[in-house]
Amino acid sequence: MSWSGQVVLLIAILVSVGLFWRKFGRALRIILAAKPDADFHLRPIWPRIRKVVWEVGAQSLVIAQRPLPGLAHAIVFWGFCVFALVTLNHFALGFGHPFLSREGHFGRVFFLIAAVFAVGVAIAIAGLAFRRFVIRPKWLEPLSPESGLIAFLIFALMITYLATFFVPEDSTAGWAVWWVHTAVLLFFLPLIPSTKHMHLVLSPVTIFLERDGFSKIPPLVGDEDFGLVAGKDVTRLVALQSYTCVECGRCTEHCPANNTGKILNPKEIILGTRHYLNEFGPKSEEPLLGKYLSMDAAFQCTTCGACEFQCPVGIQHLPIIVGLRRGAVNTGKWESSYGSEMFVTLERQGNALGFPPSDREKFIEKTGLPYFDGSQEYCLWMGCLGSFDPNGRKILLSLVDVLKHLGISFGVLRTEKCSGDPVRRLGNDYLFGELAQGNLETIDEAGVKKMVSICPHCVRTIGEDWKEHGGNVAIEHHSELLARFRDKLPQNGADQKSTVFHDACYLGRYRGIYDQPREVIARYGKVVDPPRARERGFCCGGGGGLMFLGEESGKRVNLERAQELVATGASVVAAACPFCNSMLRDGLAAATATPPELLDVAQIAAAAIAREKMEKVG
Repeated sequence: MSWSGQVVLLIAILVSVGLFWRKFGRALRIILAAKPDADFHLRPIWPRIRKVVWEVGAQSLVIAQRPLPGLAHAIVFWGFCVFALVTLNHFALGFGHPFLSREGHFGRVFFLIAAVFAVGVAIAIAGLAFRRFVIRPKWLEPLSPESGLIAFLIFALMITYLATFFVPEDSTAGWAVWWVHTAVLLFFLPLIPSTKHMHLVLSPVTIFLERDGFSKIPPLVGDEDFGLVAGKDVTRLVALQSYTCVECGRCTEHCPANNTGKILNPKEIILGTRHYLNEFGPKSEEPLLGKYLSMDAAFQCTTCGACEFQCPVGIQHLPIIVGLRRGAVNTGKWESSYGSEMFVTLERQGNALGFPPSDREKFIEKTGLPYFDGSQEYCLWMGCLGSFDPNGRKILLSLVDVLKHLGISFGVLRTEKCSGDPVRRLGNDYLFGELAQGNLETIDEAGVKKMVSICPHCVRTIGEDWKEHGGNVAIEHHSELLARFRDKLPQNGADQKSTVFHDACYLGRYRGIYDQPREVIARYGKVVDPPRARERGFCCGGGGGLMFLGEESGKRVNLERAQELVATGASVVAAACPFCNSMLRDGLAAATATPPELLDVAQIAAAAIAREKMEKVG
């Protein structure tokens, strides 16, 4: 190439890089100007590196949750990794100093490998464009012309590279192809920070820096920290994640609120935060809930975690949504008669159901439950539903029968208040702190070392959220305990009922417990799964404090789930959470005139124990 051509090339590169930095630099300045995260840390660093290698390099989440389009995205990503070296050599050739040659052994092999990837990327990007613009999945809406332009540019890059194999490199046609390829590259670069393709640069950083622990709610620091109230409260991790969103809509696709006609769209929560930062900046006093973010949407979240679990670029939606709730509740801007009533009820009675504590005492005395005195192996945490709800009490007593059968000693606390799960998820940090500290004092005085509970919400709150108040309580869910002792439990014979298991969000996605309850159920019945099961399970609608609010627009989430469970044809619906049990009981009654039997894992095991005893007597 002549010196004049090289000058043109240099100017074009500088312009392209300058335009890229103009947009990217502004986003970077906004992220760095945001409030530091109080709980941010990098250690241990090796799991973070491993996560980046697995989720970015191997594209594990991208492929696992949407196999066919995910594989197409992965091929495009891997192709771009291969083409990084091709692109560097491409510009080096323009300045007369290529470091790879098709005459050399390595260069010949590498360029052929790149050609294979070019074909794969061209096919993959064409397929993805067809899916977006012709098939048009609703969670990818609204359609944007920029997506089509980017797809065309990627396709053009692959075609112009493949064309170099058919025209002499030093010919006029060869240089024409080279310039077209160069123009596409330099046009593509400034589009990255101006579109959703910012994730190409930010997602590895976001995944590396994301807060450890699933749906971990960060602590409030100081008397002036009320949550996400205004731009000045947005932290660097929140800002980074808002600019990383790839707008794939996986969070929307799996959101139970959005699936049942509500206005909550997890993707729009993230994009709304980005729009806010672009307009008002990270130092603004302008309320976050307003122009770009809806209070109604924030309080429709069941905190099931499907959005966070599905996200392939490291966005943690739930701390942001709970942060918005905190800001509204702690500053008195959330106006809900149901919410206010529940807060008052919890303060006065110590439980979300509004029953006097004496009812719990009467239940304990009537059923002969032993009090924990320090000699027993386990402290049985009853929870609000196990203490006061009729169905929750049945589940608790079934677990008691199983524990006695297994010879496991246990006792219950003399006094016990709500773990604070509903108010924690709704954003009332003050009340949560009071409940956590009060319970911790009771537990410490009793000398409790190990706890077991029928409620996954309590297990999560006690085991993780209480740590913020000095808690360090070893607690497990009853399905985990029963699975460990499953060989000591009786097993049905040939007459086994078909049983569909509903995965509780706070047991599955929050704790990774999927097999244990199924292992217990499998001893008594044939376990079947609904279409949405395990990691992709669909919420019952009771999480996030919503079970106690009584407010729900659109189709009820529990009805949607109940209809799906009924459609399996199973004669028994099995659950492992009293929240799910309560929500599904109402949902099943509304879904069909002849609902299947609804049982907890503990009830299934207890019934088998009772049946075995009767057979021995008989």
